[in-house]
Amino acid sequence: MTERYHVLWEGGTGELVEKKSRFIARTCPVESEQEAAEFIEKMRKQYWDARHHCFAYVIGDRNQTQRCSDDGEPAQTAGRPILDVILGSGVHNICLVVIRYFGGTLLGTGGLVRAYSGAAQEGLRNSTVLEKRPGKQIRITTDYSGIGKIQYILGQNQIPVMDSQYTEEVEVRVMAPLEQAQQLKAEITEATSGRARIDESDPVYYGILEGEVLVF
Repeated sequence: MTERYHVLWEGGTGELVEKKSRFIARTCPVESEQEAAEFIEKMRKQYWDARHHCFAYVIGDRNQTQRCSDDGEPAQTAGRPILDVILGSGVHNICLVVIRYFGGTLLGTGGLVRAYSGAAQEGLRNSTVLEKRPGKQIRITTDYSGIGKIQYILGQNQIPVMDSQYTEEVEVRVMAPLEQAQQLKAEITEATSGRARIDESDPVYYGILEGEVLVF
């Protein structure tokens, strides 16, 4: 599995005004070029009266797919600056469209680069970005005498608890970062003198949003 990386989880909107020209940035999570094309077309229809719909998108955990378009603006003044903002942010699986309503004053190449870059940054700032991490779901089953020690270990290692059930035994399901999984199991086994039963899943990607564990 790849190392940790950031993805766009929820799109956002940002706006910048430069010499009466409005630059509206919209972001959208995408996992294919088709999804990116559909979002770009949606923006063209929604902002049908704008002069330019410049965009860039990056797809893949290693940025395998990268595309950008100046959509009629001078070459390298819109699409490439938007793409550079995305690459600089380290966010993957994102399509970012900047819509321009012309205000009547030419900005020049430097002014356009600054405006499109600034709008793209605003759009990203107002988006929700999630860190995807490789990890393993671990299910721990123990008697009531062992749960306190296990909870202490989980807290010390900052391991998020996904679910817990209290019946005749206690069952706790957690998500452990891949690099911590083996050490965590060893600590729990030692603390409970081997009485805790530990089952683990195959590696998965997960993220944490507002305290909730999301599994991909």
